[in-house]
Amino acid sequence: MSTTTSETDGGPKKAGLFDIRNIIGALLALYGVILSLAGLLGEHEPEKTGGVNANLWTGLALLAVGLGFFAWAKLRPIVVPPDVDGPDDDPSRPAPQRKRPPAH
Repeated sequence: MSTTTSETDGGPKKAGLFDIRNIIGALLALYGVILSLAGLLGEHEPEKTGGVNANLWTGLALLAVGLGFFAWAKLRPIVVPPDVDGPDDDPSRPAPQRKRPPAH
């Protein structure tokens, strides 16, 4: 029996795309691509960084960490338990009114 089921059969559901690890991984990977391209295509000034292409190495490190976040989310997905109760709010009921402090 597989733990991954679709939403139509009532089984466990995964957080999926909205898992925060996917969002963080995408941002880190995007910055990694930008820095890697800057390191490859931009001007390299080794006297400022001690002979190291800092943009390239930082970009590659960010890419690795971003891919690590994606792998983490894929290998250990967050499963939403089926017995979580929905909110008890009635959408047809108006919102409660705030009491304002008396004016002086």
